[in-house]
Amino acid sequence: MQKIWIALAAVVVFSACKQKGGSTVSRSDNKIDAARNFIRAALDGKFDEAKSYMLQDSVNLNFLDVAQRSYERSTQEVKDGYRASSIRFPGDLADLNDSTAIVIYANSYKNDPDTLRLVKTTAGWLVDLKYLYQHDQDSIPSQPQTDTAK
Repeated sequence: MQKIWIALAAVVVFSACKQKGGSTVSRSDNKIDAARNFIRAALDGKFDEAKSYMLQDSVNLNFLDVAQRSYERSTQEVKDGYRASSIRFPGDLADLNDSTAIVIYANSYKNDPDTLRLVKTTAGWLVDLKYLYQHDQDSIPSQPQTDTAK
C-alpha cells in the first residue's frame, strides 16, 4: 500500500512540473534568457508559461493578470502582430548588483520601449514585473546615487 502512495505522489509531482502541452519550462540561468523567455511567452499569449519566469508574489501576479486580460481583449490582428514580432534590446543590460539587473526592451510590432527588472534567485533569474509599472521613467541612472550632504 505504501508503494502505491509513493508512486501516486511521484506522478502528481511529475505532472505538476509539466506545462500545458506536455513540455517542461526550462530554468533561466542568465539574465538575458530570463527576459527573453518571459517576453516571448507574453507576446505569444502563453501567460501560464510567462508566469513561470516571474517572481511569484501577489502584485506581480495581479499585473500579469491585467496584461493577460488586455491581450485577450485584443483583436486577432493585434495578437498575430505580437506573435510574429521579434524582441529587441536597444540598450545594454544594467547590472545594479550581482543579483539584480534592469533591461530595456521593445518588440518589433509596437516598437515601444519598456523596462524589466531581473532578480537572481535560487530558482535562477526571474522577472520582477512590478518594476515595469512602478518605476518613474524608462531610463537607468548612469551612476550610483551617493549621499552628497556632509
